[in-house]
Amino acid sequence: MPKYRKKPVVIEAWQFTKESYKEGAPQFIRQAKDIDLWSQYGGDVIGGEIKTLEGVMTISEGDYIIKGVQGEFYPCKPDIFLATYEVAT
Repeated sequence: MPKYRKKPVVIEAWQFTKESYKEGAPQFIRQAKDIDLWSQYGGDVIGGEIKTLEGVMTISEGDYIIKGVQGEFYPCKPDIFLATYEVAT
């Protein structure tokens, strides 16, 4: 069976944490129409949703929000993100 490797592509991503939420989302997140982020209980609880091609997906604290190569957005769990991506230079 043939094996395949992901093509190296550069993406934009932002980790959704209480601290980063308080500091403010970057412009590419703020401009996205399909992302809804919120906080409750004075910022003790944060969450969100992204409308994706597969349906509405939940964003949990610590997740990365990724902007894909075609402008689509999707959440990614931190362990998967760190195993898959590295900082682009």
